[in-house]
Amino acid sequence: MIDFTAEQNARTYSGRRAHPSWAEHVRGLVDPRGADVVDIGCGGGIYSRAWRDLGADSVIGVDASAPILTSAGEDHGDDPRIRFQQGDALATGLPDASADVVFARALVHHLQDLQAFTREARRLLRSGGRLIIQDRTLDDVSQPPDVDLPGGARHLRGWFFQEFPRLLEVEAARRPEAVALRQALQNSGAQVETSTVWEVRAEHADREALIADLAARTGRSILHELDDAELARLVSVVRDNLPAGPVIEADRWTLWAARIPAADSQQLDPHASAGHE
Repeated sequence: MIDFTAEQNARTYSGRRAHPSWAEHVRGLVDPRGADVVDIGCGGGIYSRAWRDLGADSVIGVDASAPILTSAGEDHGDDPRIRFQQGDALATGLPDASADVVFARALVHHLQDLQAFTREARRLLRSGGRLIIQDRTLDDVSQPPDVDLPGGARHLRGWFFQEFPRLLEVEAARRPEAVALRQALQNSGAQVETSTVWEVRAEHADREALIADLAARTGRSILHELDDAELARLVSVVRDNLPAGPVIEADRWTLWAARIPAADSQQLDPHASAGHE
């Protein structure tokens, strides 16, 4: 498994920009303009920057890994409206009612206590704020699951599981159950909407550029379950199945958008009433 605190992994979630396919979908869930955003489990700050690009007034990226936060600061710390803070996802240390949006991408599958996370998110959110969770699941009965999808030139992850079936067992053990996550959100008093998106992960100039990215395990924690020989085998399989030219790589994600109920009108925070939905 990947050690997020190790210096050699400091840049494993750095070096790319969120794709417009992600931004378009998020704008359909919430209006980020003028919002204060907390990005929990921010990693290298890729999506912290994306929220700022979408028009957020301020973004605070929170992560438990000091080395990864250092890389985030190096890549995005030149923007005065973004700052990074080391903290626990269940106890960020940020003030109450300080955010219009709390965002958590690829975080909740690392957490043992979903209810504690939703409580922390609700503490951070102003009345009427939004918690947006982005992750993959195997068990959503209302739609095809994100994880167990066939492999192809656009969806490489399917090949990972076809070549090494034990990786699917790892995914099954770590990804959130859709029902449990929805229940945790509803227990916090939130109204929940679920959607899916095929997010373009990267546009590679050619097959070998993708292969280099894959061989480095960049941003792919599941590949840390393979030893070097197994990774070389997987790289060979991918190379044999890909065209030589440009490759557009995409992943299927589920997003849970939870709206925190508005307080009584006499108590409503004026910032929250500005329409950041």
